[in-house]
Amino acid sequence: MSVRHGLLALLAERPAGAYQLRQDFERRTGGTWPLNMGQVSTTLDRLVRDGLVEAAEAEGDVPRWTLSAAGREALGAWWTAPVSRSAPTRDELAIKLALAVSTPGVDVRRLVQAQRTETMRGLQALARLRVDGTAASADDLAWSLVVDRLVFDAEAEIRWLDHVEARVTRAASARLTARAEPAPTAASEPPAARR
Repeated sequence: MSVRHGLLALLAERPAGAYQLRQDFERRTGGTWPLNMGQVSTTLDRLVRDGLVEAAEAEGDVPRWTLSAAGREALGAWWTAPVSRSAPTRDELAIKLALAVSTPGVDVRRLVQAQRTETMRGLQALARLRVDGTAASADDLAWSLVVDRLVFDAEAEIRWLDHVEARVTRAASARLTARAEPAPTAASEPPAARR
């Protein structure tokens, strides 16, 4: 998730201070991606440095920021550009399984079962959070769409884990079959192969 663009989107609505931005971000995303104040402050500093955000009138002792013209342009470009899938994100589970299947002594099936249990637990927790889609407000709709995405991701992960388990089982079976078959001897080879 681009915190940078998330803050730009929030500042497009109205000037805000760092704490308000953090609260709005978490409320709008259902607390799915919590931000700490250091992350918000650092991102704001970079946005100011890059000319996308500028100081607004303070509210009491609280400094506030607003979008600059360049910030509105950058936000507009972000809204219209699709999210690139050409550079996959690092997926810890995929890396873990790739290393596990190539490391002797790792019980990959047990790893898959433990992960499936954890993913199912997460899926059940998400199901309890899910709303029926008839959101009362834009924030409810935003939150329910985020939860829907997380549910779909968890369901896809479970299907992938089923696939991994089947592939690992087939590979283990093929190795056992290969070991059980006797190696061909010179006497069992066809005459053309013995010459």
